[in-house]
Amino acid sequence: MSENRPRPASAPDDEPGALIPFALRTVRQLVALDAEHGATAAVPAVREAVRTVRQLSADPDRLRGHDSDLLAALAELCEVVGWILFDAGFYGRAHRMNARALALAELCGDRGMARLVLLNDSMLDAHTGRPGRALESAARVAGPRPLPARVSSLVLIRQAHASALLGGRREAVDLISRAQSRFLDGVSADDPHWAWWIDQTELLGHQGWVHARLREWDTAVPLLYEAVTAPGPSYRHLFTAELLAALVGSGAWAEAEDLIVDIAPRAGAIGSVRTTQTLGRTAAQLLGRADAPVNLRDAAAFLLECVPGGPGSP
Repeated sequence: MSENRPRPASAPDDEPGALIPFALRTVRQLVALDAEHGATAAVPAVREAVRTVRQLSADPDRLRGHDSDLLAALAELCEVVGWILFDAGFYGRAHRMNARALALAELCGDRGMARLVLLNDSMLDAHTGRPGRALESAARVAGPRPLPARVSSLVLIRQAHASALLGGRREAVDLISRAQSRFLDGVSADDPHWAWWIDQTELLGHQGWVHARLREWDTAVPLLYEAVTAPGPSYRHLFTAELLAALVGSGAWAEAEDLIVDIAPRAGAIGSVRTTQTLGRTAAQLLGRADAPVNLRDAAAFLLECVPGGPGSP
């Protein structure tokens, strides 16, 4: 795993010709590490990148007037760092890095990166119990021209989650249905380079998750199951955690026990704190359910033992 981490011998030269390729190489390394091993495994590499690239800690206004390609590379690196911090459970730090990424993207006019950062922050706000702010962040993505299909689909996904959290069942169902329609419009030349990960499996998982937020178990469970059984990057373990929560919510005891038996031995290696927190929360709920079978509660106790305790300090 260590060979994937950026391990510079010294800080790169501040000249764009040296710093731009260093930043972009670090982006690729962090993305690969996160996809294969999860966010918690990538945190040491994030720490090293922040120590090495001093511009990641500088006031973005002090970088005004710098080379636009350099600002764009730094914005992308900040975005990736913000995502990893979020999935690793460092929500305050993630929000601050998102703000830095957005400021840098706006300085160099990289509207595509600014949109991704806003959508990341919308997801963070929804996860931390601020659905109103999540809707506001998603709304800021729109511009004077129509959005590319993949970007529009992601905006609708974020809005659907926030609406479901606010209790707007009709709005949430309509939004997630529209997300599917926009996704089916296909890839276009206008799609940003970062849209590669928005695929059918990602959409299925979010569709199921939105319906689970609405407690529509009969719709949620098949969608989440389909997303869980498809191959994908490490961060999609989150859909497994949401599937378990949906199975418990629907009272599907046998299926929930089977899933726990499958996931518990691997839970310690899951590198997403969002995922392990959800698994732990569902297991704790099961322990308090007198109507759950004894063997399922025993399995839940085993899952709690296997789930990591939470994020360490970065």
